[in-house]
Amino acid sequence: MDNEQASNLSNHFLMAMPNMADPNFDGTVVLLAEHSDKGAMGIVVNRPMTLDLSDLFERIDLDLGISPIGADPVLFGGPVQTDRGFVLHQPVGDWSSSIEIAEDIALTTSRDILEAVAHGKGPERFMVALGYSGWGPGQLEDELSRNAWLSVPAQSAVIFDTPMDQRFLRAYQLLGIDPALLTGHAGHA
Repeated sequence: MDNEQASNLSNHFLMAMPNMADPNFDGTVVLLAEHSDKGAMGIVVNRPMTLDLSDLFERIDLDLGISPIGADPVLFGGPVQTDRGFVLHQPVGDWSSSIEIAEDIALTTSRDILEAVAHGKGPERFMVALGYSGWGPGQLEDELSRNAWLSVPAQSAVIFDTPMDQRFLRAYQLLGIDPALLTGHAGHA
């Protein structure tokens, strides 16, 4: 993979290969929000926690009332800053602290989006994660070269329209691959 291609993995899914040694990422799909020569940052989009939105909102002193989203799970976004919340949402909107991932998807870390959600005025589609996935300069490129991840351009339908337990398979299907048929070992001819 050349540097030009490697530096353009923002708005891509990373799918863990079967040989993923890190239990934080085994069986995961990560949406990369940012990727440059300074490193990479993303959110795992298919690992629910036992914590639901009602519990989370109670912890941060926001009342969801009888909102039907209260039972929605909070995601494990990754092992970095697991006490910090990240809201992946569509549409982008105008929030205090957001990273625009794609024309219609953003990642927001400011409380204003959660307050809007609590009052029924949040983005149309969203999910909340605690923690994020991060890589230092060159670290992700090294992991890619060691066959730890596959990547594919992200699709919002996988994030927002696919049941969480099917996102891993669906992301692989974007490449035309059945992950059950993969081996974790690279071969040499």
